[in-house]
Amino acid sequence: MSETPKPAGRGSLYSSLVTKSEPDVLTGRQQIFLDKFISRYNSRRMKSKQWMKRYRPVFSDWVNVVGYRQSLKEIRYPIVCRRSSGSKIWDIDGNEYIDIAMGYGISFLGHNPEFVISAVERQLKEGLQLGPQFELTGEVAELICELTGAERAVFSNTGTEAVVASLRIARAATGRYKVVLFEGSYHGHSDGIMVKKPNLPLAAGTPPGMVEDMVMLDYGSDEAVDTIRSMGDKLAAVLVEPCQTKKPGSHSETFLRKLRQVTTEIGAALIFDEIVSGFRVHPGGAQGYFGIQADIATYGKTLGGGMPIGIIAGKAQFIDAVDMGMWNYGDDSLPRKKTTIFAGTFCKHPLSVAAALEALRYFKKKGTALQEQVNRLTSDFANRMNEYFKENHVPVEVKYFSSLFKFESYGKYALLLQPIETDLLFYLMMEKGVYTWEMHNSFFSTAHTDADIDRVIQIVKESVEELREGGFSFSSEK
Repeated sequence: MSETPKPAGRGSLYSSLVTKSEPDVLTGRQQIFLDKFISRYNSRRMKSKQWMKRYRPVFSDWVNVVGYRQSLKEIRYPIVCRRSSGSKIWDIDGNEYIDIAMGYGISFLGHNPEFVISAVERQLKEGLQLGPQFELTGEVAELICELTGAERAVFSNTGTEAVVASLRIARAATGRYKVVLFEGSYHGHSDGIMVKKPNLPLAAGTPPGMVEDMVMLDYGSDEAVDTIRSMGDKLAAVLVEPCQTKKPGSHSETFLRKLRQVTTEIGAALIFDEIVSGFRVHPGGAQGYFGIQADIATYGKTLGGGMPIGIIAGKAQFIDAVDMGMWNYGDDSLPRKKTTIFAGTFCKHPLSVAAALEALRYFKKKGTALQEQVNRLTSDFANRMNEYFKENHVPVEVKYFSSLFKFESYGKYALLLQPIETDLLFYLMMEKGVYTWEMHNSFFSTAHTDADIDRVIQIVKESVEELREGGFSFSSEK
């Protein structure tokens, strides 16, 4: 996981919601292959397809049309899952899959880790009381601070909520409003952070005024650092994913250190969005891995052990904006810090807190060896896959950071809407027993074994060869 430059001329193998409503132009051989494959795929997943057909009129979900293309309409439905355990899931048709989606990265400890499930079951018997403080919350906050180097922590419900709160906290603490973020990053779906160049809403329904204080720059560039410095006392915060979730090969310790330096110079908050990287790459998250302390960091996913949770943690000078800072009993101290508003009914939900406590205790007990084990597994997988792709002229490369990885394409296969074989590769993998969700960010977990890795690699190879036998060249050669 050494420092790597920003990839040039490459794209996610499946990175957009763009749809292709007109049929693909196929040869006779390709059409025969496609017809047979669609029939075969549907025959083993008919219950999932019928489920989608029944509930689509009342159940709206964006994954139903991610990358929709007319030629694959008859297999354009999500797999409906019935149960999960370790590195495996089973759908309602009874098919077993090695899961490399792992709950969008939530299930770093595998599906249903016994010690987390036991904690949740115990808490269910104790009750789901909200309103009074929940007794386990203090220890969770204490462990978060111990592992990450933060001074204080705030609980929220989700990663998106944590990021939104981190910006409000930074703005309240600095008295400024401008925020820098970087092209290619993902920070959730709040209106205030869904922005594209030049300061425009990313999606329909977001008023332009919601993003007018957001400034998007290029990740890794010296020009970005210079722009941040020039903003001076207008800038409240720099929001950055230490490794961009959508581009696992795009991370730079040097750039992160420059951000740390320039934000310190101008008095802006440096915010690490560690919703994905937190506790995955290192017990202290990316801060621990790179040895860079941010002012604020956000956490979620792996922290909850499978339950929903979000955390904002950082230096007291910022986090104090939530509760006006420290004061003591028995003396003349009182709350004095400038405050903002933060609330949420299900923040500190007993089930989520109980699960997080067990996960944090486990991270502390295992130390860096836990993450290093999965990191090595992912690195070995990527190296073996990339060697095969290179030797066989397949226009794909596995990019990764810690246990996050992604199949990235290049050449004509890196276009916004790729040729049909890029879609078919994943469908073939699914048919053969490897599950990856519609956007194809992938993860390994502590539950994945060497045998799982060998099987995934074999299935990818078989899928490429079957595509080629069906008349799809899928080759980087001219």
